[in-house]
Amino acid sequence: MSMLTPPGMGGKYRVTGAAYPRMSRKRSRRRIVLAILGSVLALALVGYGALQLIDVFRGDSPKRNTAAGSKDCPATSAKAAAKGGAEAASGAPVPAAPAVVLPEPASITVNVYNATPRAGLAKAVGDELAKRGFVIGDVGNAPADFDKKVPGTGILLGSPTTDKAAYSVLGTQLGGTTQQTDAREGADIDLILGDAFKELTTKEDADKALAVLAHPVPAPAKNC
Repeated sequence: MSMLTPPGMGGKYRVTGAAYPRMSRKRSRRRIVLAILGSVLALALVGYGALQLIDVFRGDSPKRNTAAGSKDCPATSAKAAAKGGAEAASGAPVPAAPAVVLPEPASITVNVYNATPRAGLAKAVGDELAKRGFVIGDVGNAPADFDKKVPGTGILLGSPTTDKAAYSVLGTQLGGTTQQTDAREGADIDLILGDAFKELTTKEDADKALAVLAHPVPAPAKNC
């Protein structure tokens, strides 16, 4: 027996060498596994938190983008919702706006005045407008207030109570005119031809312009 063996002890506690037997407790595998899992979970939480902070600073949050879109363009969102609801209810696109009722050329009396140095211009324009269905009233040189003083294409002059649609119908026959009013009480309209006038719009183009006035196309929604 070795001198290192305590009295009365033998067997597996017998010391045969020059060192004391190690009495340390074995480490639990369960604690090691739990420690590893805890470390992995902590790293995952740290990584997720870092990603959230990056999204906040970049403004890429889905809630932020959705809220911003609704706030910046509420009208667009409302129109889109209304349109979607109508289409969903009927199963078909929303119908276009109803046609606009325009006055016929035969209900519009036009006085044609020439404010340019070109001789016979008022009569030639009056004759062509009559062929297109307008009622022609007075024809001649422009009053002194306008004679040689209209640099543009022409002026449409009428009463403050004249139907605005009548101006539009007559305006399809020549482009670039301006509108003015005076103290007259009748519904007739003066067409005062200016220096920039060359000729009337072709009848084909004028008819197309009238068709657009009668059947306006709804304006597309504005992008925010």
